[in-house]
This record gives sequence, structure tokens and C-alpha cells, in this order.
Amino acid sequence: MQYLLMDIKADMVSAWQDFFGEEDNVTILEGDITNTTCDALVSPANSFGFMDGGVDYAISIRLGWDLQMELQKKIKELPEGELLVGRAMVIETGDELIPYLISAPTMRVPTNFNIATSIHAYLAMKATLIAAKNHPKIESIAIPGFCTGVGRMNPIIAARQMYQAFKEIEKSERMDFPDFAAAQKYHWNINPQGMIFE
Repeated sequence: MQYLLMDIKADMVSAWQDFFGEEDNVTILEGDITNTTCDALVSPANSFGFMDGGVDYAISIRLGWDLQMELQKKIKELPEGELLVGRAMVIETGDELIPYLISAPTMRVPTNFNIATSIHAYLAMKATLIAAKNHPKIESIAIPGFCTGVGRMNPIIAARQMYQAFKEIEKSERMDFPDFAAAQKYHWNINPQGMIFE
């Protein structure tokens, strides 16, 4: 699998370099992710499939607004009636240069409250990688920065979370906790800005 991490924000690109810079199958670029060619483009939208803001707006302009309607239709057919954070869905785009879209919500609804202290970038990245690896026709994906737009997550925290998911799914560095304290420490390390107890 080939991965393209691409964002218009220089600080997101720099943060990715710090974590992903040594990975042979990862390319990191600054720019408009909709101007690339890949098997699948990742939409970091919301649980209800609205693609009319931020990077999703650019994706809708590039791939057409019918894609949002198709995504929402498929989401409504799910048992939950929504695509939960930590889950991802692959749909066909009808576009020759970008034939698939992976929808991986980074928030249930657009909000700038509590996202920065969450582990949503980790969960969305994990779901993205699993969906891509399980699809027989996806061999390259383009991924924007997660949670750093409306969600206001620090790019370093977002990159850390995305790389932790990459290590677990792409590099098979699985979690193994001898006790709950180790699991709690692991959770806190994913986002040190989060609170475990108040």
C-alpha cells in the first residue's frame, strides 16, 4: 500500500515529517489533496456524511455533489444510522483518477469543542487503514490532516495519533497491555492534552 499525506497547512506537513519521514511507502506533500491521483481519497467528514465544509467541500467540488448524497444514503442503511468515529466506509466515485472515497469521520458533528483533546485522529486513521487494506482494488490512498481544521487539534498531536494508528495497522505493532494502568498510560500518550479524570 502506498500512502500520500497531503495538506495545505505547512505545520501539518512538518508534523507528518517528524513522524512518517522514514517510512518508505509514505509520501508527504504540501498542497491541495484533490489535485492528486490515487485509488482512494479520504474524507474526514462527520458521522452523517455532510461534505460541505473544509477539505470535504473541496472533495465535493472535485468529485461532485452526488457523492455526498450516495454517502448519506449508505450511512442511513447502517444499523446505527450513522458512521461512528472509529469506523470507515468505502464508496465508488465514478471518477477515473480517484475511483474510491473512504469516509472516515473525525467527529460526529462539526464542532471545535473537545476534539483537540480527543483521540479522534487516531481512531479515524485506524479505520481508514483497515478499510483500505481490506479493499481488493485499493493500493494507494491520499489522506489529509485529521482534526486540525474545525477540530483545532494541534498538528503535532494529530500527526502523533495518525502515526500510532499507522504503526498498529500498517506495521502490525499491536497493543499488548499487562494491566489496566498500562492501557490507561497508552491512551494518555496518544493525546497528552486530554483528561482521564477531572
